Amino acid sequence: MKLFVGSLPYNITESELAALCATFGDVVSAKLVVDQFTGQPKGFGFVEMANRSVGHKVMEGLNGKEYKHRTLVCNEAKPPTKKSRGRR
Repeated sequence: MKLFVGSLPYNITESELAALCATFGDVVSAKLVVDQFTGQPKGFGFVEMANRSVGHKVMEGLNGKEYKHRTLVCNEAKPPTKKSRGRR
C-alpha cells in the first residue's frame, strides 16, 4: 500500500521517514519529493508499506500527529494522473 505523508519537516531524510513508518510495520520504500532546481525537500513524500493492514495502521498512527513541531498528514496515495506538459 502506498501512502502520502505531508507536512513533513524540511530537514527530514528518507531514512528518518522510513524509520517513522517502520514503527507500525515493514516499509518497502520511502521517497521524499524534492525541488528539481534546488534539490531541497518539498515537505512531503511517499511511503510504500508491505500490505494494506500495515498501511492503515500507519495512517491511523501518523495522521494528525505532531512530529518535530509539524502536524502530519497521512493518507492513501492517489494514482498519478496524466498531465499535459508545456505551454499551449
